[in-house]
Amino acid sequence: MIIYGAGLSPFVRKVLAVAAEKGLSVELKNVGLGDPDPEFRAASPFGKMPALRDGDFTLADSSATAHYLDAKVPEPALIPADPQQRGRVVWFDEFADTIFQPPAAKIFFNRVVAPILQKRPGDEAAAESGARELEPILDWLNAAIPGDGHLVGGRFTLADISVASVFVNLAHAGWHIDADRWPRLAAYVADILARPCLAGLVARENGFMARLTAPRTA
Repeated sequence: MIIYGAGLSPFVRKVLAVAAEKGLSVELKNVGLGDPDPEFRAASPFGKMPALRDGDFTLADSSATAHYLDAKVPEPALIPADPQQRGRVVWFDEFADTIFQPPAAKIFFNRVVAPILQKRPGDEAAAESGARELEPILDWLNAAIPGDGHLVGGRFTLADISVASVFVNLAHAGWHIDADRWPRLAAYVADILARPCLAGLVARENGFMARLTAPRTA
């Protein structure tokens, strides 16, 4: 099974974490958005990542792929069968992708992608705008986290993976949760990111980021 995408993408990370939680062995083939790689474009005609190839079957989009993997390997279930819980998991996945990620992306792009990966100045004003946009979102999320430490149904689901994945990109960009303002959120994210399916990915990414930012020697 091949996953096409860039490991620092929260959407790619989401799929890799689902695969890891399911015990699936996958190969990550590094490509970027719009990459002309013919195998990638066969799996993702519009150049969207991640994309998946499982034998002759191909699929693009992180949420679609997560649903496919959850159906392919039913246990441990990451998308509940209960109608209300399923709806909540799908909602939190969409929340992460379309509400939480856009302002977080302003921070990540302008503090990581532009200056470190593309070797050009980032727009710090845009990054700061993203940080301000995050505040009411995180106020809501801090209040929405149940006391059991998981977003839906008292157990680990795709909702937790999707939301926590965005925080990884924020950390790479030097933005960290204010535990005084968002104490429940800080504890929740630390617990979710300690889960093996995410902890291994984050450790590898941290190593990659350290190499990218290490001072060059003559």
